[in-house]
Amino acid sequence: MTASAKLDAILKDVATVASLPLERATTLPRETYIDEEFFAFERDNIFKKDWMCLAHVSQLKTQGSFVAIDLFDEPLVVVRGHDDKIRVLSRVCAHRAMDIMPEDPSFPREGETRLLVCPYHKWSYDLDGSLRGCSQMHKAEGFEKKDWQLSEFRSEVWNGFVFVNFDGEAMPLADQYEEFGRLTAPWNVAEMEIAIDFEWECDFNWKVMVENWMESYHHIGTHATTLNPSMPGELTWADAERPYFIRAHLPYTNKLRAELKASATGEGPKVPGFKPIAGIDDNQANEWGLYLGFPCFMFLTTHDRAIWYRLLPVSAGRCKLLTTTLVAPSAKEDPDYEMALASEGEMLRTFHSEDMVVNAAVQRGLKSSRAVRGRLSHLEEPVWLIQRYLAARAEGRYPEKANRAPYHGPQSMQAAE
Repeated sequence: MTASAKLDAILKDVATVASLPLERATTLPRETYIDEEFFAFERDNIFKKDWMCLAHVSQLKTQGSFVAIDLFDEPLVVVRGHDDKIRVLSRVCAHRAMDIMPEDPSFPREGETRLLVCPYHKWSYDLDGSLRGCSQMHKAEGFEKKDWQLSEFRSEVWNGFVFVNFDGEAMPLADQYEEFGRLTAPWNVAEMEIAIDFEWECDFNWKVMVENWMESYHHIGTHATTLNPSMPGELTWADAERPYFIRAHLPYTNKLRAELKASATGEGPKVPGFKPIAGIDDNQANEWGLYLGFPCFMFLTTHDRAIWYRLLPVSAGRCKLLTTTLVAPSAKEDPDYEMALASEGEMLRTFHSEDMVVNAAVQRGLKSSRAVRGRLSHLEEPVWLIQRYLAARAEGRYPEKANRAPYHGPQSMQAAE
């Protein structure tokens, strides 16, 4: 079978799987997680055509602050200019194509700078990408500095997050994520700050990560002693299908709800964590709100923080991950903030590590010749929705909004302990 015939067969299989109703849903073909040609298709037809999240504005507080990121063989720098505008620039020098911030310990991946300087021949660029200095070029006939600059990629800042679109043709984020933004508006994420962050080198496919992120069925096993006692996996539920993002709900037990209420009124001991977010309603305050902005913007809301994962796909079997916790500025004023920072950092590292172990094990299983096409539980509806997004984008479209009555979770959720 030729490479193109193999890819066509995989895409046909994906379309067939995505067309199944949830009650008959199966897993995707294993090739979608391990085949490099299929990953190249995803890169060119999904990632480069949609929005990829790179940074949060709290990483770019001052003029000259920057974050260097490598994505799909593109050396990028996200930088706040002297005009206060945030841009995504290429790090490829206009002189001899050197990456001006090589991946080497002597070159920081984030920080502050007055100019962007190529270490090869010391060409220097302003923070908007324009060429500032280039010694010994006075004998180059017809050379004009204004003609040579760092390339800029299309970018947008949405709710405090910096996104890049490689092909420059994606729908504006204000339109694409309008409903997403409305649902998460009470957290005022643009004013939040990253308080905790961990970096991970991941030996698994990006879909293994986002599927794990969005379904909480695995709490029953993977997080049996960490998350499941307060947020039982069997109680999770998902909203009806939307074109641009998935939303799922992971309710707290009645026991945790009562403890949070008693803590807020001073009638009980302080519950571990940060100062609660002001302005969110009881439903929002008593669950984890799980979001996946297509293709891989992972965002989570809780009563006292937001969680964001930056996922950078590398190959069929690898991705890079930054897991972060964002808190409101008022949280830092709490006298117990430093204590919360330490305890919550340890808790987050623990359950993140649990996910890393199972995700890597899933990838190893998918490589096996004995891997079979599994069936999905109703609790894995988000996985089914991811499949439908993948199939739709393979056809150059987005999923359609479902015509389904609102669902408010299993009746047992109020009785869970």
